[in-house]
Amino acid sequence: MKILVTGGAGFIGSAVVRRAIDDGHQVVNLDALTYAACLDNVASVADHPAYAFEQADIRDRAALDRVLAEHRPDAIMHLAAESHVDRSIDGPATFIETNVLGTFHLLEAARAYWNGGANPLRFHHISTDEVFGSLGAVGQFTEATPYDPRSPYSASKASSDHLVRAWAETYGLPVVLTNCSNNYGPYHFPEKLIPVVILNALHGRPIPVYGDGSNVRDWLYVEDHAEALLLVLQKGETGRSYNIGGENERSNIDLVRTLCEILDRLAPQKASYADLITFVTDRPGHDARYAIDPTRIRDELGWRPSVTVEEGLEKTVRWYLDNRHWWQALLDRDGVGKRLGTA
Repeated sequence: MKILVTGGAGFIGSAVVRRAIDDGHQVVNLDALTYAACLDNVASVADHPAYAFEQADIRDRAALDRVLAEHRPDAIMHLAAESHVDRSIDGPATFIETNVLGTFHLLEAARAYWNGGANPLRFHHISTDEVFGSLGAVGQFTEATPYDPRSPYSASKASSDHLVRAWAETYGLPVVLTNCSNNYGPYHFPEKLIPVVILNALHGRPIPVYGDGSNVRDWLYVEDHAEALLLVLQKGETGRSYNIGGENERSNIDLVRTLCEILDRLAPQKASYADLITFVTDRPGHDARYAIDPTRIRDELGWRPSVTVEEGLEKTVRWYLDNRHWWQALLDRDGVGKRLGTA
């Protein structure tokens, strides 16, 4: 297949690009190169004959029309999004413009290119479990869970999900949707929890934990996620949605302590890194727990995650220790190393 990947220089998008090239697909990477994007993420495939890069914004309809006409993809994997909850609290407008209006422009460009089936096309929209809201101590999100977004970020992603379903129902656009749990792994931009813990620890700075650290997330290794996304693109039922989870629930404080234990082994210092853990004022509207029921993707497509959270965290820490040149270059970017989301 020739796949147009939006946001392919970001964290999850670049994992999809690398995996798609490894699987023998052609890839067109469309990315606006905002603060969280990094072309080093795809440096390993940049010279591959099956790879092409287009710097363009999904809010730019003319650019989208040009890219589709020139490259004529068989599929679109839509990952381009503003994704950091704390940033959405401080500045929600960018999230509405990119995640809602950008998805609208991409859907319209895709619909015009598809032209009622004259050009074969499949549109895969990648979303988040945060659209479902917050769980209590028990239960899991399924594909039938009602939407209940509670942050500007999750509301913007819920809006984009609704747009994709509406374009499928109204115009017949062939779509599939996926909603994933929290991703982690190599090339994770250094403003999210796991890289913040690793980098603050290595620099001897306080490791911030929101509230009492009891918030629970289901952790999905990014390379497992990329494999699942390409499987859904190729074999998922048109018009259907699939929840992709890591089957690895952990509270934030347990996750942070595990990371400190790994760092104590791999990069030991006189004192334990756990001594740096500092509880800070909680995020406004912080969802208590996310958990995904992966039954549908397991039963229909035969997919399960291959990496446990303990294995994945060790792989991730080793990657950050071995790739200081990558994250050092990002530390001066806007907002990195600062507490956001308190406005």
